[in-house]
Amino acid sequence: MEQQYLTVTALTKYLKRKFDADPYLERVYLTGEISNFRLRPNAHQYFSLKDDGAKISAIMFKSAFQKLKFQPKEGMKVLLVGRISLYESGGSYQIYVEHMEPDGVGALYQALAELREKLGKEGLFEGPKKRLPRYPKRIAVVTSPSGAVIRDIITTVKRRYPIAQLVLFPTLVQGDQAADDIVRNIQRIEELGTFDTMIIGRGGGSIEDLWPFNEEQVARAIYQANTPVISSVGHETDVTIADMVADVRAATPTAAAELAVPVLNEELLKVKDRQTRLEQSFLYQLQQKNERYQRLRNSYVFKQPDRLYEGQTIKLDRITQRLIQSMETVYHQKQRTAQEIIAQFRQQTPQGQIREGQQQLKYLNQSLHDRMEQYMKDKEKQFTSAVQQLDLLSPLKIMGRGYSYTTKEQQVIKSVNELQPKEKIQIHYVDGIVDTVIEKITPAEEE
Repeated sequence: MEQQYLTVTALTKYLKRKFDADPYLERVYLTGEISNFRLRPNAHQYFSLKDDGAKISAIMFKSAFQKLKFQPKEGMKVLLVGRISLYESGGSYQIYVEHMEPDGVGALYQALAELREKLGKEGLFEGPKKRLPRYPKRIAVVTSPSGAVIRDIITTVKRRYPIAQLVLFPTLVQGDQAADDIVRNIQRIEELGTFDTMIIGRGGGSIEDLWPFNEEQVARAIYQANTPVISSVGHETDVTIADMVADVRAATPTAAAELAVPVLNEELLKVKDRQTRLEQSFLYQLQQKNERYQRLRNSYVFKQPDRLYEGQTIKLDRITQRLIQSMETVYHQKQRTAQEIIAQFRQQTPQGQIREGQQQLKYLNQSLHDRMEQYMKDKEKQFTSAVQQLDLLSPLKIMGRGYSYTTKEQQVIKSVNELQPKEKIQIHYVDGIVDTVIEKITPAEEE
């Protein structure tokens, strides 16, 4: 019987069908440690789940991963719910994760811790806190219209500061849509811009009930609000992220109302007390000014006003006398100076200066004439000396002692090698030139 061979694709499809049809593999609960995890933003996540004896590949689609309340990390122990199937192209089986939560720690607590760490690093908890207005006119309350929170706030504000206006913004404070509703009402209050204080609150409950106040979008909306925010979420032992980001945290809604408004009767008593102190201070100042006025009125200045300028009159006389003396001294000094200048002018008449200039001109002309004569004599001596030196170096002087030179065709002959027999040459003497013809040439070594 001939064997029938399967293709790899056919075998893989068969195994995949087995995986998909097995009811025990349709929903599997696994626990293990995350391995090979690299966060891929806004995409599907691929990683492995392992224990001491084995490892399985895992994939978590983007839609399921976005629902997680915590951030998976390498080496974290988790609990998985998913289905097992075969990946045909690679021939490997893997788990498609539908739900995941930390093993040993609740997902909400894990998510809360991670969000606190993230916002803490960004400085949302340590940022500058806005001061609550001392006498608010309008207070916005973000809470449920049917809970005890709004009743407690209304009761407390009416008892303490009834002139303040409370405006309720009905808000979902529990459930999946509560966070969006809280953010929307905070933004409405900011857009109106007519409120002095904002109270955000709800009653106590489990961490799931209070979770909208731990959402990142709520924390950022509170942090970005320009209106001072009082957070009163849960009981005194419950601390949410909204409490940490808000400008002031109140343990209870009643405490939030007490922080938002003063006691009107106490403030009126303070105003009355300050009014009394102001009146007493004014009366004291008035008494002091009156006493001073009486002292000034009885002063000699008003009874004998001429005494005010007695000293000034004496001072003026003395200054006038010193001024006259100074002017006389300056006048005499200037007069002596003028007399000295006139005497100098008389001694230095123009005729004397002309005579002195003529004498100096005559002296300079004589000096110039003497210098010119001396200069010409020196140049004459230099010329005579140069002529004598040139005469000593003259060729005619040498030829006068019996020397001569020979030329051929106006070229000076320096050697017998330049001559040929029967050639015409000229012999130059000091007193004339001899034309001659060469008969014979005898070199020096043949003599």
